[in-house]
Amino acid sequence: MKKKKITFPIWLRKIFAIFAILGPGLITASADNDAPGIATYSVAGSKFGYSLLWLIVVITVGEVVIMEMAARMGSVTGKGAADLIREKYGVKITTFAMIALFIANLGSTIAQFAGVASAGELFGISKYISVPIIALLMVFLILRANYKYVEKALLVLALASLSYVVAVFVIKPDWGTIGMSIIRPQFQMSQDFIFTVLAVIGTTITPWSIFYLQASVADKGLGMKDYGDRKIDVGFGSAWGNVISAFILIVTAAMLFSKGIVVEDAKQAAMALEPLAGEGAKILFTIGLLGASMLAVSVLPLSTTYAITEAFGFERGLNKSIKEAPAFYGTFAAIILISLLVVLIPGISYFPLMIASQVLNAVLLPAILVLILRMANDEQIMGKYKNSKLTNILAYAITALIIVVTVLMLIEPLLKV
Repeated sequence: MKKKKITFPIWLRKIFAIFAILGPGLITASADNDAPGIATYSVAGSKFGYSLLWLIVVITVGEVVIMEMAARMGSVTGKGAADLIREKYGVKITTFAMIALFIANLGSTIAQFAGVASAGELFGISKYISVPIIALLMVFLILRANYKYVEKALLVLALASLSYVVAVFVIKPDWGTIGMSIIRPQFQMSQDFIFTVLAVIGTTITPWSIFYLQASVADKGLGMKDYGDRKIDVGFGSAWGNVISAFILIVTAAMLFSKGIVVEDAKQAAMALEPLAGEGAKILFTIGLLGASMLAVSVLPLSTTYAITEAFGFERGLNKSIKEAPAFYGTFAAIILISLLVVLIPGISYFPLMIASQVLNAVLLPAILVLILRMANDEQIMGKYKNSKLTNILAYAITALIIVVTVLMLIEPLLKV
């Protein structure tokens, strides 16, 4: 007797097809909603309500454009961004770009371990226990385990951020007010507001994500014949990641801003999920925070190490021994060790540290973006696949926005004199 073949509706098969091609783009976007991301959106929502929702829409467009550019360059050239920068601009510019990348990524890695410390302390576990244990575990998994399976497991943990989507429909915010906040941009000339704007930008469009995505596409040999799939991956991943970001901000604004509670630590941030999980809000928040931190810790130090060693032509790769690739393993160890030492400083405040790391990302980002944009418009590198006029307009606009806000942050104190 023949088994009856199961057929699925066309719409369901299309959804399956989309999920089948998701890869580096979705992983990059998921890692963007990491510990400093959760901290940044929680603080933004609790301090300024819905005032920054318009910014998330703007930077979603910016992220889609920039990530698509990185994926396209990886597909066309088969090379990572660091490799292309060295070939195109030589040692001096490459050194400058790698210093900017190292500083930004070190700040973000420190922030991830701050997230681990915050998650541990929610359950009364000292950071002197939780942070070293998680660091050793992640180093072992990265260096010894099959990373493909580790990545999938961490993505499942990071899905706890979906609880914010559910929470929005539980608390039923004023959608009219939310809509008006999106279509009527608000900007306050205060140091606190400008600082938060930069943090929101820096936690969404990160220097590491550009290098990681392009290297992933290049390493997998995904040429232009696969470009259609990569474009969907990048577009869906970026949009989905920022939908989650918006919901984190909305829940926090609706629950905490309305009560005059400004988030300063993980315990206060967890309060936003109380309507959904009640007393379990702390557990749910901790799972999401820990999963997001571990996912980012598994990506950030390694992607930084690959980019720097690639840029200067050093031996690299987990298949190499320490003797064969001392620069590779030395850079990786330095990032982990410095991050640990900073987070273990007695009395350090985690949420301000996380937000400051994202501001640093934003301030350093234009230096990377200008190089990426110039290469994406170089006919010798990209041929017929160089940037379109629309891509250039949008990419330069987001770069200009970051520079203008950074300048405002620097001059705002002088305007009060």
